[in-house]
Amino acid sequence: MTADGSWVGLFSGGKDSSWAIYRAMERGLDVSRLVTVHPENDSYMYHVPATHLTALAAESIGIDLVDVHPEDFEAETATDSGEQGDTELEPLEAALEALDADLPGGVAGVTAGAVESEYQTSRIEAMCERLDCDLFAPLWQEDPRELAAAMLDAGFEIVVLQVAAGGLDESWLGRTLDAAAFDELEALNDEYGVHVLGEGGEFETFVVDGPHMERRIDLEYDTVWEGTRGHVEITDATLE
Repeated sequence: MTADGSWVGLFSGGKDSSWAIYRAMERGLDVSRLVTVHPENDSYMYHVPATHLTALAAESIGIDLVDVHPEDFEAETATDSGEQGDTELEPLEAALEALDADLPGGVAGVTAGAVESEYQTSRIEAMCERLDCDLFAPLWQEDPRELAAAMLDAGFEIVVLQVAAGGLDESWLGRTLDAAAFDELEALNDEYGVHVLGEGGEFETFVVDGPHMERRIDLEYDTVWEGTRGHVEITDATLE
């Protein structure tokens, strides 16, 4: 891996990974590939809902996408959360190794959207050390409310895909996160401990538009509510 190689964006389509990629592009880093891991089930390491939408998002951003399906890789059975996180990282690391061999100059670095999760960040840092590449994590340890304001100021249009926390009811499904929504999330943080950016899995998002995207993504969906949690089921998604 060399300093003059390409950068790879770890990409779920959600606000945090999108913000990391956007900030990398702003800084002038050569982000030439996006990588999406598509978990089969619940995941300790990755964003789960509607990862198939990243293909449209990557097209709008104008960067080639690499899809990683964990079921295509053999992995040992995990016995605890720590081992599961390590196991979940194996397909991503293999994909990055392949990109390092294919891209001119190899992989110089990786972008990641972690905010406070030591569980995820420590594993990504260790992976980057093994791959001898840099890590760009511009959200790490930043103030969540300031990050939210920066995303809105930049023009990010963020839609809620899934909720799973006290205080977040069905009305949040499909909601666009604007300043008023983040004010409500701040109040829910005081009352229920809901993280303003959903870092604890309280909610998941998808960015349908932003300054790094050439075309907005229009979503059609149904909502599924299960009493204390829910998600949107995408019925159609198109580039405007």
